[in-house]
Amino acid sequence: MSIDMMNAKASTYFDLMAQIEQLQAEAEAIKDALKGQMMERETEELEGPGWRATWHNTNNSRFDSKRFKTDHADLYSAYTIKTTGTRFTLNQISV
Repeated sequence: MSIDMMNAKASTYFDLMAQIEQLQAEAEAIKDALKGQMMERETEELEGPGWRATWHNTNNSRFDSKRFKTDHADLYSAYTIKTTGTRFTLNQISV
């Protein structure tokens, strides 16, 4: 692949990422509007043809690994698995 083709691909990538960001913002605004309607109607569920929205409190439990590491460093080390991977990044820079 030539440098011109790579430049074109990178440019297309950044254009697509900008579109994705804009679409995500629009989708979030729609979700917020639906949540607003749910609050106004004092309901946890809205439904229409082919869709249903629910919005309610949930309870979750998660393991506090930072605190466990602080309180039990020896056990944390014994049960920690190190992994190696690769990471690709493509960042836009000012020219």
